[in-house]
Amino acid sequence: MRLNRQDGGRRQCILVTNNEVAADEQASLRKADLRPGDAAWEKWGICDYITKPRIAAAITGKTPAGKKIEGDYKFTDEFPIAEGFQENAEFFTLTYETPVAVSHNRAFARVAPLLWMRAGSEGRRINKLPQPGWEVADTYGLLTDLDKAVPFCKAVEAKGSIRIAYIVTDDDRRFQSVARRLPGAVEPVRLYESYLLNFRFAMGR
Repeated sequence: MRLNRQDGGRRQCILVTNNEVAADEQASLRKADLRPGDAAWEKWGICDYITKPRIAAAITGKTPAGKKIEGDYKFTDEFPIAEGFQENAEFFTLTYETPVAVSHNRAFARVAPLLWMRAGSEGRRINKLPQPGWEVADTYGLLTDLDKAVPFCKAVEAKGSIRIAYIVTDDDRRFQSVARRLPGAVEPVRLYESYLLNFRFAMGR
């Protein structure tokens, strides 16, 4: 964020952490009949209790209580911490989704952030399955009804900024047929082939 502020850059960062609770805190939480997964347990985890508030405070320049942070950033570019940064941040919780739910298109809302990130984490995100059978956002498109491939491909071409076209099908020939209609600069990706293949590899199959 500081480097972006210095030179007007557009650097991105993906930070991954668990939500582990410290050993001494675990002991007291267990005495209160709490266990991992309970909301009252998870709120004390390193991600929810430390990481998220720190990132939010750095961007806004304010404490979680809304008070301006005192002091200055030092060294190359000195400025008040309270100024914050012109940055965006999103927080996601990683979950395990069963191959059956994914392959039957029942886990799309939980998979949606990954599709957005794969396309560059820019612009609008498609958060739910589109009623018309397709949708085009800022950097990617989603086709769930292959019978609507023609209007989908036309919309992708007209948009001009699409990097990836996600096509939901288990039929490789139909996938290839749609892929051939897309502009050359657009990468076609078949859903949910990659996820299911990764699952099989992880299971040693």
